[in-house]
Amino acid sequence: MTNNTGTEEQTTTVIPAIKIDEKLKAELLTQFEEQGMVIVHCSLSTPIEMGIRIWSSTFLVDRVSGSKSRLLHALNIVFAPPWEIIGAGTTKRFTLIFSALPKSCEVFDFIEEVPDSVGFEMYGIKRNASDVYNVNLNESVL
Repeated sequence: MTNNTGTEEQTTTVIPAIKIDEKLKAELLTQFEEQGMVIVHCSLSTPIEMGIRIWSSTFLVDRVSGSKSRLLHALNIVFAPPWEIIGAGTTKRFTLIFSALPKSCEVFDFIEEVPDSVGFEMYGIKRNASDVYNVNLNESVL
């Protein structure tokens, strides 16, 4: 950089060292892990044309505690009440993102609580370390 006298000045940037309290750091990491998310990739194949949608009242339910992880976001599928029509002989793929399951959860159920019809239900899904699952809804209890 040139100063007002026409000579070159060198600028030095000092980055201060930031020290984070170890107890606070551990607490923040624990909160992050506890607030993790569960990702469920779904597929549904159909031999006939049909409507599909997902209700916001879809949960992952811990088999032991009964604790419910709520649906936070859905990708590539419409939220009820509107229907999305999928063609005969096609496979619909979509992703659901849920709030974290309890740390103690080893097995959970995927349940869509629907007020006026039967929703998707899958029982006995074994928990894995990544909390990312692939579910074939053709095996769902309808």
